[in-house]
Amino acid sequence: MRLERFRWWHIDEVLPIEADLFGAEQWSPGMFWSELANGHFYLVATDGGALLGYAGLAVAPPDEAWVQNIAVRRDAQRRGVGRALLEALLAEAADRGVRSTLLEVAADNAPAQRLYATYGFEPIGVRRGYYQPSNTDALVMRREQD
Repeated sequence: MRLERFRWWHIDEVLPIEADLFGAEQWSPGMFWSELANGHFYLVATDGGALLGYAGLAVAPPDEAWVQNIAVRRDAQRRGVGRALLEALLAEAADRGVRSTLLEVAADNAPAQRLYATYGFEPIGVRRGYYQPSNTDALVMRREQD
């Protein structure tokens, strides 16, 4: 598996993963274009040229960052891809002097919550009805840099 910077030409490759994993709540091509245009840090994970997953980090100076998304193709899950992407995002955050990294995760996504907890993320709040149109709550989690 190889991690590389997410570029505009990856957008068409991530859209089927978005559709499969997030359905009606998937990001649009324009949302990805906006993230890249704003200089946020995005990576893709590939294996033999096949895109396995992607992740993004938005740094909010001076010392805060938000994990924007982490998504791994269903047939590539439980193979360490999500962990590798998260570790790369956290390393980038540390390199940029981030002291607090936050994220939102669906309240019903226990596997993702467990992954984040193993990296020191702790729940700090709930955003009621955050994900639309499903009206699913988002758990806000934070990790303080050592």
